[in-house]
Amino acid sequence: MALVKAIMSTRKNNSQEPVIKVTNISKVYELGEEKLQVLDDISLTIHAGELVAIVGPSGSGKSTLMHIMGLLDKQSVGTVELAGQDVSVLTEVEAARLRNKYVGFIFQQFNLLTRTSSLENVLLPTLYSDPLVDKTQKAIDILTNIGMGERLKNYSNQLSGGQQQRVAIARALVNDPAVIFADEPTGNLDSKSGHEVIEILKKLNSEGRTIVIVTHDLEIAKMAKRTIKIFDGKVVSDTSK
Repeated sequence: MALVKAIMSTRKNNSQEPVIKVTNISKVYELGEEKLQVLDDISLTIHAGELVAIVGPSGSGKSTLMHIMGLLDKQSVGTVELAGQDVSVLTEVEAARLRNKYVGFIFQQFNLLTRTSSLENVLLPTLYSDPLVDKTQKAIDILTNIGMGERLKNYSNQLSGGQQQRVAIARALVNDPAVIFADEPTGNLDSKSGHEVIEILKKLNSEGRTIVIVTHDLEIAKMAKRTIKIFDGKVVSDTSK
């Protein structure tokens, strides 16, 4: 737990301290007697306040990279650091606790509970937070700020796709994470709703949020300040505007 506390004490990173640093990581899945290498010797850093797009075709390894950086999965070799601390040695329980406080996720499938209100969905991550801190008003404020103030009591199955993704964004923000990962955030949306979601992410970044978007859509990648291209598990380019 000491390592978790050390990372949480430095979650307000400055621009000189990487929020995330991965060094020579590879990921290999064993399928019976065969091995499938998904990531191959990747090294990169992401600093506070960056808006980064990780792009590549299906099967390139971009989502696996996001899962490893976001503590949803573990690399086979190499190291992952959050706020300068190596998290490779964390137990699953410690990783889950750190992930809940340090990282926010926005998924293509929204991952909302169907018969649960917008407000209750946003508050789900707080169940694992400090039990003495009531974040209900904060959740209401976040939903209101992204245009969902009149939908607090609506179940997710009463919302459009764009509205559901807004709820998912609010859920990702409620614990004030150091970094937000968005995995194909517009993949299930029409073009208008998708544009609105991207504008919300850009606004959040302008407020100082660190955001990493995983996408195969080069048009979405164009709005990022930095683009990392992955092909066959390798970083083939890393460019900044």
